[in-house]
Amino acid sequence: MNDDERRQGEQGDQGERDFEVRLRELLAEDAYTFRPPPAPYPAIRRRGVLERRRRVAAAGAMLAALAAMPVGAYALGGGRSGAETAMTPVPSVSAPRTPSPTPGGPARPATPGQLLDGITFAQAADGLEKCLAFRGTVPQSDGRTDLDTTDGYRIILALRSTGDSNATGDGMFVVAAERKEPKEAALICRIVDGEAVGLSGAGAAAPSDPSPVFADLNGGKLYQQSVLDRGNWKLPFRWGLVGTVKASVAKVTVSYGDSSAEAALDHGWFVASGVLNQQVTLAPRIKGYDADGRLVYDSDEDRYYARTLP
Repeated sequence: MNDDERRQGEQGDQGERDFEVRLRELLAEDAYTFRPPPAPYPAIRRRGVLERRRRVAAAGAMLAALAAMPVGAYALGGGRSGAETAMTPVPSVSAPRTPSPTPGGPARPATPGQLLDGITFAQAADGLEKCLAFRGTVPQSDGRTDLDTTDGYRIILALRSTGDSNATGDGMFVVAAERKEPKEAALICRIVDGEAVGLSGAGAAAPSDPSPVFADLNGGKLYQQSVLDRGNWKLPFRWGLVGTVKASVAKVTVSYGDSSAEAALDHGWFVASGVLNQQVTLAPRIKGYDADGRLVYDSDEDRYYARTLP
């Protein structure tokens, strides 16, 4: 190797050393420039909170859906002949789930025969609770809150309901009366597939001085099928009738088509029921008697009672 080649090699080695030294300096100077940015803790925390809320909301929606599902349908007995009297319960076809009534719930009816078609008191109380929940979805003009729980009621009648063109699906009626005085209109609720589908009588008032026997103002739904089906009612048809009685009345009888019944008297209410096996055009005829057996009321003589069905 000559001198020129040796000098060129030394210069190349020096250039490489200089480049390496400069590169190290640059790396040392820019070491902090290329630091990874700090972790976005606030953003991560917000994302975690939102995710937890989403999971809680999803779990709540699932629990609400499970709670809304009917656990079991009410099993109601089939129809009987017209010879059956009003207060003869019909055994259930199957053994339904029997819900437990709410502690401190409604009062029982005066007689076992006011619970018809195999409906138990526990089922009726459970139905009443559903009715009040249904009532709670509708604003009340009277502003009363003492009737928001079952404690304020006495169940006076429960019977199967027959679906018609206006209210489809078979189910049951639960009729409850206020436990406090004065006597107001009965609360009548219809249950289908374990859910309340209709309610009447809440907040309605009876006349200040009714006749000795007074049929409930909303009671027609218990003994009528839809006017759309006039002359073509589903038979046999379980019917019911409730109303108030004064203390002077000792006995109430009701005749309807080919059926008749002696009503149960329950804390100022009369409760009658039967099974209809023929088409009718006249409403039930009601008679009231005092303790001596004297007739003190006849619906045929009551100008305020609608004798003809709609």
